[in-house]
Amino acid sequence: MPYEPPTHTVERSLRATTGAKVIAGVDEVGRGAWAGPVTVCAAITGLRRPPEGLTDSKLLTVKRRTELALILQSWVTAYALGHASPEEIDDLGMTAALRLAAVRALDTLPVRPDAVILDGKHDYLGDPWQVRTVIKGDRSCVAVAAASVIAKVQRDKMMAELGIDHADFGFADNAGYPSPVHKAALEEWGPTPHHRLSWAYLDALPQWRHLKKVRSWADGSVPEIEGQLVLDF
Repeated sequence: MPYEPPTHTVERSLRATTGAKVIAGVDEVGRGAWAGPVTVCAAITGLRRPPEGLTDSKLLTVKRRTELALILQSWVTAYALGHASPEEIDDLGMTAALRLAAVRALDTLPVRPDAVILDGKHDYLGDPWQVRTVIKGDRSCVAVAAASVIAKVQRDKMMAELGIDHADFGFADNAGYPSPVHKAALEEWGPTPHHRLSWAYLDALPQWRHLKKVRSWADGSVPEIEGQLVLDF
């Protein structure tokens, strides 16, 4: 099924209205996984014509996504990755962990962006960054689409490597997300050191529920569970 290719429309708008010259597209992967880090990629592309077939990473086959990521890594002006570990996600909550990973990515770029195009409707980055949020930005904005593909391929590779020592969990195929294989391994073996222990999936594992972490909130608010996915056991 063909998709409209991404454009530089948002980037041109930011340049015209804010005077920004260096603009980074930012996207994340791993928000809803049970295991592994949340990964953010920041990509700077300028206004050049993008490689053929660039779009949201979720719309691409594994083969095409992998091929495109290799092309993008040399095509983009610059890119950088930032990660927040499962322990940081458990301690901070997903929104703060996303910000941590995004700042790590942006701070690693060789030049500081004047503005950031952030995929989605929520600005989890905030001050001092100048942010423009774009719903489905990974389909419509060239820099965000590039970040989407690079982030997905790099995190999938990382999860496959982590899965070498945990073959029963199928990380090479599910990248730490819910799946029947992942569910069965959790029931049998419990969480690995790469699992998020504040996630709701542990509520359905009576034999492992004692491992669940509950964040302490000074104001008495309920810990956030945004982005969590649960399978019925």
